[in-house]
Amino acid sequence: MKKIAGTRSQKQAKAGDPSSGQDVLSRLRNDIVSSVFEPETRLKFADLTERYDVGIGTLREGLSQLVSEGFVTLEAGKGFKVAPVSAEELIEITEHFISLEKRALRDAIENGDDDWEANIVAVHHRLSLIESLPWEERMTRHSEWVQRHRDFHEALVAACSGRWLFRLRSIMFDQLDRYRFVTKRAPEGLGGRKFEEHSEIMAATLARDADLASELIEKHISDTSERAIRLL
Repeated sequence: MKKIAGTRSQKQAKAGDPSSGQDVLSRLRNDIVSSVFEPETRLKFADLTERYDVGIGTLREGLSQLVSEGFVTLEAGKGFKVAPVSAEELIEITEHFISLEKRALRDAIENGDDDWEANIVAVHHRLSLIESLPWEERMTRHSEWVQRHRDFHEALVAACSGRWLFRLRSIMFDQLDRYRFVTKRAPEGLGGRKFEEHSEIMAATLARDADLASELIEKHISDTSERAIRLL
């Protein structure tokens, strides 16, 4: 009896653990961003509780948060669905993200220290290990690339002193990243070209050339979005 009671208590603690809810929220968001759940996919509680090993209450909280972030929609009587995508939305997201990213990058360049610079070099190296591979091999490690690409762009602005500026650009980065699924299997020049662009952005940032770094980051983001818009 003691053993059963203890097991039940552990499960109750797990279900009520705030960190469990945050973990599910993060995993749900990542699965939507990386297109595990494609746009307009219906999100069924029966499937999600099994996938994430949590209760319906925790899932509902996570999905409600993602509704407020724009990743999920809620229809009366029909439940939750992954938000749709459109060229019009991508254009708006791109404009907002470029504005926020350039401001955050300028702030980081002004405030960054030696540790900030060293981290940029380190994460860029990790990213380049995948980006320098042949396209077919890169695609087998796509999930790794997604995370390392995120780490690189986050490292560039990590020294930004504006907490809300950093948070807002992170939300918009996730929204923009969701659209990458339409280009991830279109290798026409993307691999080598993006590899070069990342190196150029890093060099300008480490040189503390805010004007050049901002110009390069805007072109880098705009080019990716334009490709996605054509495929949408």
